[in-house]
Amino acid sequence: MELKSKVAVITGAARGIGRAIALRFAQQGANIALLDLDPQALEETRQQCAAHGITARAYTASVAKEDDVTRTMEAVVTDFGSLDILVNNAGIIRDALMVKAKDGAILDKMSLAQWQAVIDVNLTGVFLCAREAAERMIKAGKGGVIINISSLSRHGNAGQTNYSAAKAGVTAMTVVWAKELSRFNIRAAAIAPGFIATDIVSTMRPEMLDKALRSVPLNRPGTPDEVAKAAQFVVENDFVTGRCIDVDGGMRV
Repeated sequence: MELKSKVAVITGAARGIGRAIALRFAQQGANIALLDLDPQALEETRQQCAAHGITARAYTASVAKEDDVTRTMEAVVTDFGSLDILVNNAGIIRDALMVKAKDGAILDKMSLAQWQAVIDVNLTGVFLCAREAAERMIKAGKGGVIINISSLSRHGNAGQTNYSAAKAGVTAMTVVWAKELSRFNIRAAAIAPGFIATDIVSTMRPEMLDKALRSVPLNRPGTPDEVAKAAQFVVENDFVTGRCIDVDGGMRV
């Protein structure tokens, strides 16, 4: 699929990897529908995308709310006339040990609220957006591409019971959708970033940053645009479906 003149919906598009994917797609001539909960940052992304001469619209919505997702996907089709590509990028972290203990004493544990918040956004949100996008792609009869942003943490990362579970689920759903949707010429693939230089990384203490970099053979964090290049590859290669592409510099959790 060529990106030029296609309509791409990108969630979590206000900053970081979501913004990088939106900008790369816009540079290739795609029209962009941007979803996020931060209207100010979302508008900044929209302006940057529109500067490439394409149509870009911003939609404030929560991917974890079914009504928000349904309303927004319908608005995208109404505003753009089609929906060809979905990038499920929106995600949050609420890290904690499942049980924190010292000398036999329980100090803390991951709360149900911490668990549920991540599952709602990172797993249920991916499902809702993909379901509503796929419905509209099927009705249009032109095929499409669904890209889910997973994570290297899908293999299991200490302190991330909720996040690892959600990202593993995202990868599993990708395989299921590749099988279910292939007869409609809709492809599904996942991208699993490793240590990427986003806003979260910039707030890390130097000693924590050094420790993280030691686990990356290339000895540097990846860039959001390097993840965006992988997303472009998935869209443009019509024989890629049902697979998860690691973009991690050789890092292993």
